[in-house]
Amino acid sequence: MSDAALPKWVLGIESSCDEMAAAVVEDGLRVRSSTVHGQLDVHRPYGGVVPELASRDHARTVSQVAESALRAAGLTPEELDGIAVTAGPGLLGSLLVGLSFAKALAWRFDLPIVGVHHLAGHLAAAEIAEPELRRPYLGLVVSGGHTALYRIAEDEAPQVLGETRDDAVGEAFDKVAKLLGLPYPGGPSISEAALTGDEAAYAFPRPMQDRPGFDFSYSGLKTAVALAVDAAKPIDARSRADLAASFQAAATDILVTKALRAAREHGLDQLAVVGGVAANSRLRSEMERHASADGIRAFFPPLELCTDNAAMVAAAGAKLLAEGECHGLELAAFSRVPLADAPWARR
Repeated sequence: MSDAALPKWVLGIESSCDEMAAAVVEDGLRVRSSTVHGQLDVHRPYGGVVPELASRDHARTVSQVAESALRAAGLTPEELDGIAVTAGPGLLGSLLVGLSFAKALAWRFDLPIVGVHHLAGHLAAAEIAEPELRRPYLGLVVSGGHTALYRIAEDEAPQVLGETRDDAVGEAFDKVAKLLGLPYPGGPSISEAALTGDEAAYAFPRPMQDRPGFDFSYSGLKTAVALAVDAAKPIDARSRADLAASFQAAATDILVTKALRAAREHGLDQLAVVGGVAANSRLRSEMERHASADGIRAFFPPLELCTDNAAMVAAAGAKLLAEGECHGLELAAFSRVPLADAPWARR
């Protein structure tokens, strides 16, 4: 990034999935307010996110959430220097709600607006939370929709080093939780159930862990758990805890092994783990332990910045605004665009 000054106040809007979020970030680094409206009660009966219900709830709450973020920051729209909004990837209906609101606000108050790639936002969460994190570094993005490794360098497009070939790790957590009769979302449910389990009780596979390259695969692990669940029926509390712990160990071991090998092979001594699964306590402890042994510093955002939030969007957008980026009212939502291919991803 150039030496251009970062804008003072940026409002971020995030609505890519089932969280409606708004936040104000000062000078691209300091979070002055962050409001998140979740929809767990809406989607829990279905065991996953229902896109139509998500977008309807966003439309109902977007203005209140943005107003709450501005009020908490002690600002009016006229005092803003710009608006950053998630343009994708994500659920198109959900994205369009946030995008339409952001465009209307930008037009009403004559503010510049920039679209932010959702994954660029997650990586920005690590950068605003950890001042000591400096580019170049390795970024591991792990969530319900994404599992990928990136080399993040200054003034370059993120370089994808590896990604999942099938399920994302967060999706695997959700599906295994359903198999075990645990509530949605699966990540916290499995983590809690695993506390009393024996992670060595089931010898689940670690797909692609020891293969060359840095791609991931979670469909085989999910199938192995499904077979073990069928064999263990009826499942009692002890078996459920052991299954949860064994699955969690396998799922996170893959991430630790692949990420640290990628860091070593690319000569990177810093690693940022971001996304919803970055909140997993076993992943945090194992990554930090093994990274430290390899002379690599592992950074994790605080828990509130791991899941979808708008502070990360505002921070990423502030950098774009500082570079003179302005996408205007023609900015469109997209459901799928690789991070490195997004027109604003180079920064």
